[in-house]
Amino acid sequence: MKRQTRLTIFTLLLLVFSGVVTTTAQRNNPPTTVETRTTTATQFIRSGPMVGYSELTEAVIWLQTTKPCKVYLRYWKRGADRQTAKKTEPVQTEEKSDLIARFTISSLEFGTRYDYEVYLADLLLQLPYETNFQTQQMWRYRTDPPSFKIAIGSCMYINDPPFDRPGTPYGSGYEVLKTLAAQKPEAMLWLGDNTYYREGDWGTESGMRYRYAHTRALPELQQLLASTHNYAIWDDHDFGPNDSDRSFRGRETSLRIFKDYWANQSYGTMETPGVFFRFEWGDVEFFMLDDRFHRTPNNMPLSYERAMFGDPQMRWLMESLKNSRATFKIIAGGNQMINPIALFEAFGNYPEEKQRLLNFIRDGKIEGVLFLSGDRHHTELLKIIETNIYPLYEFTSSPLTSGTGRVQAEENNPGRVPNTWVTGVKNFGLLEYSLIKSEDGKQINDRVLTLRTIDITGKEWWKYEIKASDLKFARAN
Repeated sequence: MKRQTRLTIFTLLLLVFSGVVTTTAQRNNPPTTVETRTTTATQFIRSGPMVGYSELTEAVIWLQTTKPCKVYLRYWKRGADRQTAKKTEPVQTEEKSDLIARFTISSLEFGTRYDYEVYLADLLLQLPYETNFQTQQMWRYRTDPPSFKIAIGSCMYINDPPFDRPGTPYGSGYEVLKTLAAQKPEAMLWLGDNTYYREGDWGTESGMRYRYAHTRALPELQQLLASTHNYAIWDDHDFGPNDSDRSFRGRETSLRIFKDYWANQSYGTMETPGVFFRFEWGDVEFFMLDDRFHRTPNNMPLSYERAMFGDPQMRWLMESLKNSRATFKIIAGGNQMINPIALFEAFGNYPEEKQRLLNFIRDGKIEGVLFLSGDRHHTELLKIIETNIYPLYEFTSSPLTSGTGRVQAEENNPGRVPNTWVTGVKNFGLLEYSLIKSEDGKQINDRVLTLRTIDITGKEWWKYEIKASDLKFARAN
């Protein structure tokens, strides 16, 4: 016991002298450069902290250390005296759980932003970027719905030479993640292919866990993780092999790892496993879908009972849409949902299931629906006209850092909104929600969603506005 105590004290002294952590005196004289703090911090924090879901009185923070240690957080209301800070219960990171710590912080105030800091043992860890989170506003029955900004993106490939294929590296443009963070969205929706399993990964749990940890540790990613609430679904490459489906023998392992590395509030239902879930932000509700765990192979004959989402998930989605009171109901999937040109993986290749959803939206008079997707290595806005239904839109956003693509057969896609096809550049999307008021500033006339595509340099490629009134059924006279 004495020997263990001496080792603990020795370790802490090393941390102090190395600059990874600071004592009270050192906090008054921090390292002179950001680079110094970054170098020392990454010796003990592999990735994160990452802010997960946000609710009215609760938020979650995730992080991963490089070796077993005891970690806790201190947090306080922005603008308040740091002496008012509260402390979380400490978490001991362990090898058997990938050295991951997860902190659920409850009993918070509505609509409040909090700053937080990370401690190893009782010593403060210096980080070179802001660390903060927020709770959602309690607006119903009190005020107008809030304005806010949500970012979206997909296809984030991080090079790893021993595992990559020969030739030109597939990943590049990591700075797009810093450009995204600089937009300061309230939340980021990861729409799939958030990491890329390689041939050396998906055969074993250790290989799959290595790939998640490798991607999550990207330095350019940390600023976005630390101050933006992150929500995620998967597509094929962060589920298993290319174009993988429910026949993938590692799907249960993949689901377990996904739950470890993301901090969504829920995953699937008690009866139906998967990464699908729903959450609200203001007067908008997001329905995040799992297009892999229950998917039949793409090339199964049409005579077979084929599905992308499967009957239990489809019933969950339809019931959730009917239950929702949201102004906008955003359905997010890894593959494109309404593209009339289904050349690759797309909902259009599962015509019966796709028509079932469209019929339900029509027959159930579900208003305010808009689709999000990733996967395609290009960005576009689709607009589809169906009989007896308002225009259906889909915002496809891709890629973040993976290779880009352009398929000539889609050059003149009749479903694409003109001038929204973005190819050859790394980019992300923004969804900005705001109110349209009358000139006197009192009466609410409408709610508007502004869609944007931004590239690695911060350049806006296109902007498009959709009013809530555009997504309603015609009223009988």
